[in-house]
Amino acid sequence: MHLTILTLGSRGDVQPFAALGVALQNAGFSVRMATHSIFQPMLSDLGLTDFVPVEGNPQAITQGEAGREWLETERNPLAFASGFRKLMGPVIFQAMQDGLNACRDTQAILFGGPAYYVGYSIAEKLGIPCLQGYLQPVHPTGEFPSALFPLPFSGGRLLNYLSHTVGGMTFWQLLRPVVNEARRQFLDLPPLSVAGPFLDMEKQQIPTLYGFSPSVVPKPADWKPWHHITGYWFLESRDWEPPADLHDFLQSGPPPVYVGFGSMAGREPEQMTRVVLQALRRSGQRGLLVTGWGGLTGADLSDDIFVIDSVPHDWLFPRMAALVHHGGAGTTGAGLAAGKPTVIIPFFGDQPFWGERVCKIGAGPRPIARKNFSADTLEQAIRQAVQDPGINRTAAALGEAIRRENGPQQACRIIERYLQQALA
Repeated sequence: MHLTILTLGSRGDVQPFAALGVALQNAGFSVRMATHSIFQPMLSDLGLTDFVPVEGNPQAITQGEAGREWLETERNPLAFASGFRKLMGPVIFQAMQDGLNACRDTQAILFGGPAYYVGYSIAEKLGIPCLQGYLQPVHPTGEFPSALFPLPFSGGRLLNYLSHTVGGMTFWQLLRPVVNEARRQFLDLPPLSVAGPFLDMEKQQIPTLYGFSPSVVPKPADWKPWHHITGYWFLESRDWEPPADLHDFLQSGPPPVYVGFGSMAGREPEQMTRVVLQALRRSGQRGLLVTGWGGLTGADLSDDIFVIDSVPHDWLFPRMAALVHHGGAGTTGAGLAAGKPTVIIPFFGDQPFWGERVCKIGAGPRPIARKNFSADTLEQAIRQAVQDPGINRTAAALGEAIRRENGPQQACRIIERYLQQALA
């Protein structure tokens, strides 16, 4: 059975779908990955060699001036949605043509995140079944507010539910002209309605796969049977060997505190670095700073601080005392799976949701809003994460529960069962 996985976004968006692609390939599927060219080397190393490029460079987007401004929207959902339209609209438009070329000879499509409208439209054009996958909850529920359109205050079930509906419709109305013009130009399809394709997909009971743990976000009682929380979609890197200087640093003292902000560059990386170093020094903790695509720099570091560009999370996180990061879905999941207390400084999007969720389940202190980010607030959060026995017990138990799950295999079973019926 041939399946195309269509995914757009940063490495945090793409890597979980790569893990799912590996699991599907191991289960006997023929898997094609359609995503940005920047990820082809990673996919090839994983054995996912059937690859079709989709235009767009998420690293360039987040590091450009417009991307940096977008990162500053923090908890303003309207500004976030508007910035998403400005930055990702052209990518989504071109992805309609690139995605069609990738899917012409496939039997089914799995899409998620920013590729939602593209994948749905291509499946409609080709008359083939599709499934959707997400790394954060998107279906309306009364149990918690929207991950992408958070409430500025605590709301009841009705307001929670409305935040999902309003948030989803806001994104759709901003993207509707782009999507409908791409449908007309590349697919020769009529425009989608003002209401979008959401209700039609629910009427068809098209499965949704959620790549996070039910121990972190239990399935809401008002979700449907075809909404599946499978567990995280992790890549394993068991054969990775650390460089000698990293190995020596880890052996030279107690476990350090990890600090990294992924692709969230920010406007003042040097200032953020100074705050991080002050907080680590005041809290008496060693630190391991991972720069990634972000702006952490390595000037004037003491022997208690180690800086490296990137390290596989599944190897590194179990060796840390606590984790400080931006709250991306993938980084959050990897940290919780390692059983380590987590401090989140959210930048935008779904990151505030994961920060609040980590605090609610007792695996870390309250998230630090960017406007409150200082050496004092970070020092207090690090001290609480490292020293609070309740947080450490909860994080360790949660890690054990997550490690018992096998999200990719669970997702594979759902995909296979659905496609056997849909293609019969």
